[in-house]
Amino acid sequence: MNALAKLQLSENLAKKAEHCRRIIQRFGGVVVAFSGGVDSSLVLALAVEVLGKDKVIAAMGVSTIFPQRDIKAGRNFAAELHVELAEISTPHLADAAFAANPTDRCYYCKNQLLEQLKGLASSRGLGGVVTGTCASDVKNYRPGLAAEEKARVGRPLLEAGISKNEVRQISRAMALPAADTPSLACLASRIPYGRPITPDKIKRVDAGEEFLRELGFSQCRLRDHDQIARIEVPPEEFSLALANREAIICVLKDLGYVYVTLDLQGFRSGSMNEAIDTKPKPAGQ
Repeated sequence: MNALAKLQLSENLAKKAEHCRRIIQRFGGVVVAFSGGVDSSLVLALAVEVLGKDKVIAAMGVSTIFPQRDIKAGRNFAAELHVELAEISTPHLADAAFAANPTDRCYYCKNQLLEQLKGLASSRGLGGVVTGTCASDVKNYRPGLAAEEKARVGRPLLEAGISKNEVRQISRAMALPAADTPSLACLASRIPYGRPITPDKIKRVDAGEEFLRELGFSQCRLRDHDQIARIEVPPEEFSLALANREAIICVLKDLGYVYVTLDLQGFRSGSMNEAIDTKPKPAGQ
C-alpha cells in the first residue's frame, strides 16, 4: 500500500490491507484469477506491488458468457500494470453440465477455470492461484466457492476479512480504475435456472445490456425469460427507462423478445436465486 493510500484509509482498514499484502507475499509468485472486476483488480494490483510484475500472471477467462466490455476493461488494466495477461479459453457452453443451467452452475464454471489456472501456476513455477473472493461473498449463494475450496486456492481478501465496500475503499485510495465499477456477473446469470443456456440467448442478452448501458444506467441487468425481457435498473433510474421506453422496446424486440418489462423491484444482484431454495440442507437430504 503506498503512503497516500494509507493516509486515506482508517487505521483498521489499513491493517486489513497490510494483512492482505502479507498473505499474497507468502506465495512468492501467483496466478491471479482475474475478471476485470473490482475485487480481482485489487488483488492483482496488490500482487504486482508486493511481488513485482515478473512474479504475477493475470489469468482471465475468455468466453461468450462474459460481456465483451468487461474483457476489454481487464485487458486495459493488465496493460496499465505491465503485467502478463493469460487469456484462458473457457468453452462453457460446450460443457453439458454447465449449459443445462443447474442451480450449481457456477461450480462447473469456476472448477473448469481453476483447474487450468493451477496448471498454469505449476508450469511457470509460481506459488499458487489467488482469487478475488471477499468477505461479502460468503454471505450470498455462491456455488463457485465450493470449487475454490476444492482447488485450495488463496483468497487473500476473504482471509483478511475485507468486505466488498472495503475493497472499493482501498481501490479508491489506490486510484484503481475499477474502484467504482458496478458488480460483474457472467451473462449466464441472466437466464433462469433449469432453462438451457444457448449461444443465441447469451448474444442477445449481451447486446441488450450494452444498449441499456449506453442509455446511461448506472447498473442494469437484462433477465432472459424466453419471450420476456425483464429489465432491472435502480428504482431511482426508472424515469430514465420510461423516457427511453419506445427505443428500449424497439431494440429488445429486434433482438427477439416478444414482451418487454421493467421489474418494479429494481436492480438486485442474484435475483434469479429468489426462485430457488438456497438454504443449506441437513446431511442426507
